Amino acid sequence: QVQLVESGGGLVQTGGSLRLSCAASGLPFSMYTMGWFRQAPGKEREFVAAINSGGGGTIYADSVKGRFTISRDNDKNTVNLQMNSLQPDDTAVYSCAAGPYWPTRSRYIYWGQGTQVTVSS
Repeated sequence: QVQLVESGGGLVQTGGSLRLSCAASGLPFSMYTMGWFRQAPGKEREFVAAINSGGGGTIYADSVKGRFTISRDNDKNTVNLQMNSLQPDDTAVYSCAAGPYWPTRSRYIYWGQGTQVTVSS
């Protein structure tokens, strides 16, 4: 069974930081692209960031570029999302995803349940 489990969400004030983590199991993690998505209430899910299997390539949504950093540790089967300068519009459920394609902002196969990030104004 493939499992992606997110952690690190919470409540933070505008301008603050959070670090999300996603622990993966049941898949060849080091061979997969990993991505982060978010979905706010009443809105569609949107792409946030992705990192290729080796960790040397990254892509970001324009809305988070310069504020968020995606990284991975293939020895620990984890992918992280460092979120700085958080804004109320960043409030959403953040989910990690895995897939065999690179680059892609949409083609993912496995998904986690998500972790809530709330940014207060």
